[in-house]
Amino acid sequence: MIAEGANAPDFTLPRDGGTDVTLSSFRPGKVVLYFYPKDDTPGCTLEAQDFTARLAEFSAANTTVIGVSKDSVKAHDKFCKKHGLGVILASDEAGHTCEDYGVWVEKSMYGKTYMGVERTTVLIDGAGKVARVWNKVSVKGHADEVLAAAKAL
Repeated sequence: MIAEGANAPDFTLPRDGGTDVTLSSFRPGKVVLYFYPKDDTPGCTLEAQDFTARLAEFSAANTTVIGVSKDSVKAHDKFCKKHGLGVILASDEAGHTCEDYGVWVEKSMYGKTYMGVERTTVLIDGAGKVARVWNKVSVKGHADEVLAAAKAL
């Protein structure tokens, strides 16, 4: 897992809408990276909707919100359209960014183990350093907590 105070690994990934997103291009602004398991599942949908609902407040705090999953750009486009999402959704199909941030982990469900994305949020300051990490995120109230941290940074 990425540590607070570390340099945030830079990346360029394809995003919804067919363009690319590069982390370092947002400097000196702050960035919220939220890693989530799968488009259009209940927890992931709620998380994306909660961040979307607060986009104006994040923008006022000079903070960009980027969701990252291993879903394809096509899946992201469908997810955004279906739920009216406004957050940037980056596609990490190869999993390199998930691995760089330490969120590609062994998980367990019903006695079976498998590899998957651990719901994690990373707040990156304007210099590209990891300011805060939330591991094993519980979605309810999370966007508000991240917004408060972004405003305080």
